[in-house]
Amino acid sequence: MLPHTQSAGGLAKACIGIAALLAVAAIAPAAHGEQPTVKIDNFTFSPPTLKVSAGTTVTWKNEDDIPHTVTSTAKVFKSQALDTDDNFSFTFTTPGVYEYFCSLHPHMTGTIVVEAKTGSN
Repeated sequence: MLPHTQSAGGLAKACIGIAALLAVAAIAPAAHGEQPTVKIDNFTFSPPTLKVSAGTTVTWKNEDDIPHTVTSTAKVFKSQALDTDDNFSFTFTTPGVYEYFCSLHPHMTGTIVVEAKTGSN
């Protein structure tokens, strides 16, 4: 059995490792070959930040019990109120950072990071 101080040190290292993994997961890249989806549930957008390539269509799906919207802070896109199981999609053609929120619940925010396509001929 390890002395208490070594166990605490090991626990601290494990917590730091978990925090680092969570920080990396906070910016979720879209899976290759799949249409990226942002889930709306429990008054949150998940993932809160999504990284995609230019030309990608992102879909938001409301899995919450109440309506929400997806509204660009720069007025680039805006959904109608989405009831439970409703979707909204938008195709991002220009690289940049797109911040958005729910106009019904402005504390709900998210970000789409659009990168230039690579490997194009």
